[in-house]
Amino acid sequence: GLTNHAPMVVEALAAVGRADAVMPWLERYRAGMLPPPARSERIRRDAWQAVLGRTDRVADWTALLVEELEDAPWRDVVARWVTRLAPGICASALHGVIRAGHAVRSLGEAESPARRRELAEGLGYWAAAYQTLPTAPAAGRATHARAAIAGVPVVPPAERRFDGTIVGSLAALDGFPAFAPVIGLLDVRRDPSAVISEMTETFARVYLANAHDVLTAIVFVHGVTGATAVRSLLPGVPAAAVPDMLAYAWQAGCALYATFGTAPAVDGDVDAPPASHDTLVDMAIANGDEHAIKLTEACLREFALNPSPAYLAAARHAIGVLVAA
Repeated sequence: GLTNHAPMVVEALAAVGRADAVMPWLERYRAGMLPPPARSERIRRDAWQAVLGRTDRVADWTALLVEELEDAPWRDVVARWVTRLAPGICASALHGVIRAGHAVRSLGEAESPARRRELAEGLGYWAAAYQTLPTAPAAGRATHARAAIAGVPVVPPAERRFDGTIVGSLAALDGFPAFAPVIGLLDVRRDPSAVISEMTETFARVYLANAHDVLTAIVFVHGVTGATAVRSLLPGVPAAAVPDMLAYAWQAGCALYATFGTAPAVDGDVDAPPASHDTLVDMAIANGDEHAIKLTEACLREFALNPSPAYLAAARHAIGVLVAA
């Protein structure tokens, strides 16, 4: 089903200093929200693996994470569950990891019962929607993201399967063996922050080359916002698990490209839009679309660390293409 974007947008608006926009945005968005699903059966802590990927058990997953957060500091729960869930970063078109990333950043600012509950919701959703992608050893030497993206095979248009969801298209990669080695194309045994900067810029360039309408804009937004969410999560991930976390984030963004891409990532110089950072934020809020707001915040955050105009160009394009429901 469709994801509840409200907690993520609220956190993104707070991060760009626009808490004043939260309630007006929520008033519009809440009209389309459905009641939360009901719990069915408790998930035992020693039997969680058998229930991974059961979207019908999302309420039970949230309840399990609430229990864990009552019994242990939230950072311990993040370290344990993000490591467990990392192979399924693509879950629900990366919405699980993105929601968890926003929740962790919010808790890093201040702890509260509501924020711990939101972390349980994010991790629980990630677990319930858990989905993995085909993986195989890569031939050749791993390299940086801008070079590695050129080695990602794209599913021929005639062989693509779109059932109305991004999730269905990603599942079809099980029948496309050429994709499996993609996970090993990126050299992840380097400074994690630098690797994430490479990924987010590369996926912004993928966005600029391939986002032509509302659907493709939404698809390629998640390559950027998914990798940005991993940046928020990494400080709480055990050091030994960081390379795998980066590799799975890379694999997930490449999966979007392999299933929906039609053109190579934009290479060379990108012209920055004339709008200032504050103007981009104002434009995203005026647009109102949840993906436009989240991408704009993510791109501005990444631009502050790696001042590539590709981030600003991607945010401006999304604001122009996406339309609030």
